Amino acid sequence: MNKPLRRVAVFCGLLVIALLVRVNWIQFVEADELRNHEDNRRVAIERYAHPRGNIIVGDKAITGSAETSGSDFQYKRTYKDGPLWAPVTGYASQAFGANQLEALNDGILTGNDDRLFFNRTIDMITGKDKKGGNVVTTLDANVQKAAFEGLGDRKGAVAAIDPETGAILGLASSPSYDPSSFAGNSNEDAKNWKSLNDDKDKPMLNRALRETYPPGSTFKVVTAAAALESGKYDMDESTGAPETYKLPLSTNTLGNEVKGVCEDATLREALQWSCNSVYAMISDKVGNEGMIEMSEKFGFGNAELDTPVRAAESIYPEMDRPQNAMGGIGQASNRATPLQMAMVASAVANDGELMKPYMVEKLVAPNLNDIEVTQPQTLSEPLSGENAQKMQQMMETVVNEGTGSNARIDGATVGGKTGTAQHGIDNRDLPYAWFISYAKDPDSDKQIAVAVVVEDASANRDDISGGGVAAPIAKSVMEAGLGR
Repeated sequence: MNKPLRRVAVFCGLLVIALLVRVNWIQFVEADELRNHEDNRRVAIERYAHPRGNIIVGDKAITGSAETSGSDFQYKRTYKDGPLWAPVTGYASQAFGANQLEALNDGILTGNDDRLFFNRTIDMITGKDKKGGNVVTTLDANVQKAAFEGLGDRKGAVAAIDPETGAILGLASSPSYDPSSFAGNSNEDAKNWKSLNDDKDKPMLNRALRETYPPGSTFKVVTAAAALESGKYDMDESTGAPETYKLPLSTNTLGNEVKGVCEDATLREALQWSCNSVYAMISDKVGNEGMIEMSEKFGFGNAELDTPVRAAESIYPEMDRPQNAMGGIGQASNRATPLQMAMVASAVANDGELMKPYMVEKLVAPNLNDIEVTQPQTLSEPLSGENAQKMQQMMETVVNEGTGSNARIDGATVGGKTGTAQHGIDNRDLPYAWFISYAKDPDSDKQIAVAVVVEDASANRDDISGGGVAAPIAKSVMEAGLGR
């Protein structure tokens, strides 16, 4: 063989070897990745070839599956009371994928999770159709309904937690949407999807978990906790605060909505009447570092708070002295989700122990065997038991004798804090109405912590207040949680 032919033969041999290596690499190394790749249509066809498992509230499914026609996807997702439960379930769409519980538990719901291998094997042997497992939530249908109906057509959100366990009992966001409207892959589904995404009111935004707001005076609960934990203040001792507070390193002054009660007020009185001058002064004395530390004990600054749906990070940032003083009354760059502020109320109600919030009680196989059960976890202990009980007395005074009277419930122990948060350039935009609270039934073990925020663009500016707008919603949610 002459030299040119030998070179061609070697080159062709190398090509054959490269081809064999590539084929084997694809078949044995990349096979699983290619088989399960999201762009592999066979994956999607298989996902929708069987009814999807359900998301459960109480003992009832809030989801379902329906057969389709004219598509190679045999089943599509359906939702019962879709707008009510969308902040919990998220969506599962043939065309647009999934999010929230639908996405996080996709393997269980489709039956493809490795933990369901035994069930799949038994079904294959017995000739049964493949089934997905179920996701059992911690949600209370009555609490959720009270929250959703309380918000009505106003923008806002409600988060409700069991203080003792961290179980999420309600998670409402308004305006909402119906995930069924784009669960398929038709032109109508695409039209509905585009309309929802183009809507300036953002109905697909989960305001309870994924939106942060200035918390306004509800944050004074955190500032009061920092004061008590510092050991420099007590509940019923004078704080020495002036009626009008001059912000440090500034010519600006800070007054109070209620006149004549904030000068030399105690912590309890200052919370009762929401005295800005008192809590701005305390925030300055605690200092920015101390305020950040206390905020983080309550859950601020946690960028990985999973419920299992991840909540947006609530923030109490580094600030200069005048900004830190304003931060102590829930303004400046201080921002929080409704879930975060419900966590603040729940930690106070639970004698200073903050439980990690969660909304999935357990994952269940098609044969109803438990696959995974969530155990309550302590997230932190921002307050000592003694100081937490003092905070309870202070928050109960707010409801019984102060700005939170609209949240009173006969026969129940209720603590709360109102808030009206300014925002926009020079505070020109309508303020947000806040209310955080907890309620306990002395005749049972039932308790609930709630946070309500109402954006309420339809209200007159002077009519917006946490006590007037948000507290009645919180009351109805707490009543539902106590079984009233």
